[in-house]
Amino acid sequence: METVRRTAALAKALTNEPATTNEPAGTDHARLRAKAQAVLGALGITLDHRRHDTGSLEHSRPGNAHGTGTLVVANHVSWLDIVALLAVEPVTFLAKREVAGWPFVGPWARRAGTLLLDRWSLRGLPGAVDAVAARLRAGESVAAFPEATTWCGRPGGRFRRAVFQAAVDAGAPVRPVTLTYLQRGEPSTVAAFVGDDGLAASLGRVLRARELTVRVDTHAPLPPTADRRTLALHAERAVHGEAAHV
Repeated sequence: METVRRTAALAKALTNEPATTNEPAGTDHARLRAKAQAVLGALGITLDHRRHDTGSLEHSRPGNAHGTGTLVVANHVSWLDIVALLAVEPVTFLAKREVAGWPFVGPWARRAGTLLLDRWSLRGLPGAVDAVAARLRAGESVAAFPEATTWCGRPGGRFRRAVFQAAVDAGAPVRPVTLTYLQRGEPSTVAAFVGDDGLAASLGRVLRARELTVRVDTHAPLPPTADRRTLALHAERAVHGEAAHV
């Protein structure tokens, strides 16, 4: 019965358009954030956001006095990662092209202005880096998953360097974020989305899960004073190191 109730609550959360007053007129960010929070609630997922400095996940917003946005980089576990990050702060995503076709996640990604990347195309990579740098210069914050694939459980993938060049080019800070899924306080793989796993099967596991929490640890931003290799290494260590203290 609980799974049925959650399914109905999820359908309602996806179809209802929340009213918000926190964002300037003409933006979707606050509505997406409210909807993401509603979806997590419908799925029975607790959002545990922990800041490890005095800033927020996002450095700046379009048109404000801070100028550039922030390149937000996180480990990658699940399709729920996008929902969790949107529930914390309004960000634009750099994601693989397949995300656009995912049910309910795809439409959100498009509404958030996601930059879609063919992850197998080296030819298209410089253009993607330039596009991210342009968004950062315009004051938007962009979230990316430099591991380039999902990992089951704790972060473990090496961070690819290319996206960090956008932060260097734009003079934008880099904020590492660690995403961890827990059940009853212990690390859980129930939300993992790896290999040949289908979205329907993954969603089914999440709907049946009990006491599931997504923990979002936002770390201190890294200044864009180093080269992309050094930035990638420091961000990777921040993301992986925090996970070891869960």
